[in-house]
Amino acid sequence: MKFAALEGQRVAVWGAGREGRAALAALRQRLPGQALTLFCREGEADDLAATDLTVCGEAPDAQALSAFDVVIKSPGISAYKPELLAAQAQGTTFTSGTALWFGERPDARVIGVTGTKGKSTVSALLAHLARSLGVRTALAGNIGLPLLELLDGDAALWVVELSSFQTGEAGPLELGVITSLYEEHLDWHGSRERYVADKLKLADAARTLLVNGTQPDLLARTAVHPQRIVFGAVDGWHVADGGLYRGASRLFEVADLPLPGVHNALNACAALTALEQMGLDAEAALPALRTFHALPHRLQPLGERDGHRWINDSISTTPQAALAALDSLPRAQTVLVLGGHDRGLDWRGFAEALRERPPHALVVQGANRARVLDALRTAGCATTLIETDTLDAAIARAREAAPPEGVVLLSPGAPSFDQFRDYTERGRRFAARAGFDAARIASIEGLGIA
Repeated sequence: MKFAALEGQRVAVWGAGREGRAALAALRQRLPGQALTLFCREGEADDLAATDLTVCGEAPDAQALSAFDVVIKSPGISAYKPELLAAQAQGTTFTSGTALWFGERPDARVIGVTGTKGKSTVSALLAHLARSLGVRTALAGNIGLPLLELLDGDAALWVVELSSFQTGEAGPLELGVITSLYEEHLDWHGSRERYVADKLKLADAARTLLVNGTQPDLLARTAVHPQRIVFGAVDGWHVADGGLYRGASRLFEVADLPLPGVHNALNACAALTALEQMGLDAEAALPALRTFHALPHRLQPLGERDGHRWINDSISTTPQAALAALDSLPRAQTVLVLGGHDRGLDWRGFAEALRERPPHALVVQGANRARVLDALRTAGCATTLIETDTLDAAIARAREAAPPEGVVLLSPGAPSFDQFRDYTERGRRFAARAGFDAARIASIEGLGIA
């Protein structure tokens, strides 16, 4: 959909976060004088009062939504909400900032990146490596900069991170990348199968599809794509014996990556393969891997306090993510802080993976702690298990439990909504309670066009 199609229509924006505000700004730029309605929470848009804007400070029902021809909704609002579906059945069209940007920029060279985990790191790595080759590159999307904020931006290459909420709204894509596929966001999608189906909508939009060759289920589900390539396979960029390989050639040492863990080495393989697919020299970009900085809240080393290393992996919202984080560290020296909002995920696989090689201690907190502890005890995880109700209490207990020169790792494996607004607020609280300046860990480098 293009902005021109909205002229003269009854238009509403649903959500007053950064995406919603970007949509309002773009509407005012492209359609000055258009009457607009904003649906948001009470007090959320007090600073947006204007003659062209009617603010409704409560969640809309089906009747309110059906009064509009087009509603531009923010990504966090589920496309499966009953009131949305009811209004849709009555003729209301729902779109998004992502869809509008793609409608306006059909000729842009776009790499769309999604995946349960790894999508932000791969997106940022891609932009960093492409820029090292002198390519003017945009980095935007779910990573923290709405596409509509760069509506008129000039870039030779667009790297766009897409959440499962956005994959069905993107396209066309020169290259689509799927980094991983696990169970997540069931509260938005309603079921695991719908989550998977929504993630895989990226394949429909992508001329060429790049997928993780180490994930059999992902390979099986994307086998029918006419132009599918893989990373992580031995005939391309892959990880083996502590090195990054291109086929049989060992070209980079994993130890030289500033990001810990085999999964991050695999993320580098995804970025390098994507560069090649776009006609760029991946081998020439290898030295730039050494200068990449870890993204906030993603296995982010904070430093040393009280004789311990502290690592913030607050972005971890699935058991698989917590396990990958733990695998990047010496387990016997690590105290892992787990738990948070309860989405009903199955923790048995995580617990069984820890049975033979447990960490030094596990501190389990938050609303889902009973579910997590039950899985750990049933699996016979032979390590110290500590239960607390809040993250603050968990940090204090982790400090006490950590061995000399050990590691305290926050990788909750669960969302933050039981105690915090989002994972970034949780990560900042962890940093502050550990004794670090929380304000200094928050920014993502490289957003925008450079």
